[in-house]
Amino acid sequence: MRTRDAIIEKLREAFSPESLDVQDESHLHAGHMGHRPSGETHFRVYIVSQAFAGKSRVDRHRLINAALSEELAGSVHALALHAKAPGEA
Repeated sequence: MRTRDAIIEKLREAFSPESLDVQDESHLHAGHMGHRPSGETHFRVYIVSQAFAGKSRVDRHRLINAALSEELAGSVHALALHAKAPGEA
């Protein structure tokens, strides 16, 4: 399974998001630390979930990092997170 697909699957399972967009931005980091020619090292995640209501930005990131701990310990070098609760701008 591709890393992007695994991230999507795990985030859907953990947070039942209203919206989810996972972008592989590895191509933007060619030559930087952690980049591999095969890609799938740098991701940007946009997620909206009721699970984030009432939680701080740090707590939201901790929840996502916990859900993706296997990927973060392995192939993922960087993960940019945009986590919102429904109704947040």
